[in-house]
Amino acid sequence: MNINNFEIIDKIAMVIALLFSLVMHENAHGVAAYFMGDNTAKNAGRLTLNPLKHLSLYGTISLLIFKFGWAKPVPVNPYNYKNKRAGNLLVSIAGICINLVLALISTLIFGILIKIEGDSLLYIFVYRLVNYLIIYNVFLAVFNLIPIPPLDGSKVVYSFLPEKTVYKLSRNEQYFNIVLIVLIVTGIVSKVVNFFAGYIIEFLDLILKVI
Repeated sequence: MNINNFEIIDKIAMVIALLFSLVMHENAHGVAAYFMGDNTAKNAGRLTLNPLKHLSLYGTISLLIFKFGWAKPVPVNPYNYKNKRAGNLLVSIAGICINLVLALISTLIFGILIKIEGDSLLYIFVYRLVNYLIIYNVFLAVFNLIPIPPLDGSKVVYSFLPEKTVYKLSRNEQYFNIVLIVLIVTGIVSKVVNFFAGYIIEFLDLILKVI
């Protein structure tokens, strides 16, 4: 295969995998909120596979420059939840859970692809696409577990805190965003995410060996 063709296929697969992973992550939050009784995300048009509806300007810039970024948080109204505390927790972890599930499914598909083998453009595209889906979903899950706004880890922590404390923290989220960017720029986030993502990828490698 021509090297230029391979690079084009690889880039297309990478972009599709990244956008799909981000979109599914945000949709998971919206679906979980809807399941708990809040249709804010649905009414805002955020239950969609259109990536333009989910991309965050700063999150995308950070992703392109530092390889770590985030999508625009799905709007939710916790006061509509059937059970507010349970709803906060479920909606917070929904994106992380769907990323881990997608990583697992992609690993199983990857195992099948390895056995089939092939050298067609379609095979190479699917092979690279699935490979990127594994990587991006693992890293998105781990990255979003960091307990700093606007990441999901902060919302998980919020679900266990008194409402007054959550209110005070929420009012200062813009400052936490700056802290997150500083941690990304200094490489601290990269080290933390790589460390924990490595263990998940090792686990997925074990599954590959079994199948």
